Amino acid sequence: MKTIDDLEVAGKRVFVRADLNVPLDGDTITDDGRIRAVAPTIARLAEAGAKVIVASHLGRPKGAPDPQFSLAPVAKRLGEILGKPVAFAADTVGDSAKATVAALGDGEVTLLENLRFNAGETSKDDAERAAFADQLAALADAYVGDGFGAVHRKHASVYDLPARLPHAAGDLIATEVGVLKKLTEDVKRPYVVVLGGAKVSDKLAVIDELLGKADRLLIGGGMAYTFLKAKGYEVGISLLQEDQIPAVTEYMERAERDGVELVLPVDILASADFPDLKTKAPADFVTVDADRIPSDKEGLDIGPKTRELYASKLADAATVFWNGPLGVFEHPDYAGGTSAIAQALLDTDAFTVVGGGDSAAAVRTLGFDETAFGHISTGGGASLEYLEGKTLPGLAALED
Repeated sequence: MKTIDDLEVAGKRVFVRADLNVPLDGDTITDDGRIRAVAPTIARLAEAGAKVIVASHLGRPKGAPDPQFSLAPVAKRLGEILGKPVAFAADTVGDSAKATVAALGDGEVTLLENLRFNAGETSKDDAERAAFADQLAALADAYVGDGFGAVHRKHASVYDLPARLPHAAGDLIATEVGVLKKLTEDVKRPYVVVLGGAKVSDKLAVIDELLGKADRLLIGGGMAYTFLKAKGYEVGISLLQEDQIPAVTEYMERAERDGVELVLPVDILASADFPDLKTKAPADFVTVDADRIPSDKEGLDIGPKTRELYASKLADAATVFWNGPLGVFEHPDYAGGTSAIAQALLDTDAFTVVGGGDSAAAVRTLGFDETAFGHISTGGGASLEYLEGKTLPGLAALED
């Protein structure tokens, strides 16, 4: 896989596929982590004299313009981070994009409007996707893939476009792949994996793969209740995927048979009401043993005993991968479990990887120093699929 150093970029129009899919509250960016992560690549290209054309998706528009998913606020924030103006094209391959790109001088940067405002970006039809990739290719002389959070998607700007231009991996992708190799090749042990998040179905494939690689799996978040139910526990009205109980049961049996320590919560914060995440009003909850969740309540965070237990299971780790919050961290009353895991990672001497998505957002929201972790990924889904052993289209497209 070539890097930016292998490309001639001075005076060239360089298309950078970034992942600027940031959370927005109206026009306010609530977490700019992904913008800051790709900014060094953009800055390096600009400093080398490239005319930098940045493109990304944001949200899930239906293949047509939708103002709530405009990248205009991102262009402003990117300019602030770079310390230089970033021109914004009001479309992706239309008149505005062509004029904005044509006006670029060496070392200048523009951001195109949301790629997913075009149906060809995400189309399952190869011809439709290829036609959009042709339009994008006409804007540029070279391609740099640096949107790690999108490399598991077979989309026009991720998969088809690199084949049409001289291409290389950006610094962010090179870093991400290097980190993930440390989790899959010659891993330092003990290797502990913390998995949270809402749905166990989202994590089945990675659990299947990790049962042959990790020494311990610590389970939390909404997905934990399917495991607890599989053990025969009452889980009340907690998030539950009953159809996944057979798979979860088989994984627990496999873990025991293969000597992998699979650890579940021993106590839970439970409430009859889901918290108000806007007002952050104090929540009414009880702390109960994991096998004693009241029938009219749902689990919303791991309890204090579990936090201590999980910290002890992380203390001697040499490698840790964490993906998914342990509770509803957006509310202060249910942020304790996720915060405890983050702190436990900082307290170890392990190489620690925070696997993108909500867990990365939680680290920032809860006020932890990002630089204190070994690596914070920009792609939760991409990280998981890499660990599952899947071929990621966006990475395959960058190979020669």
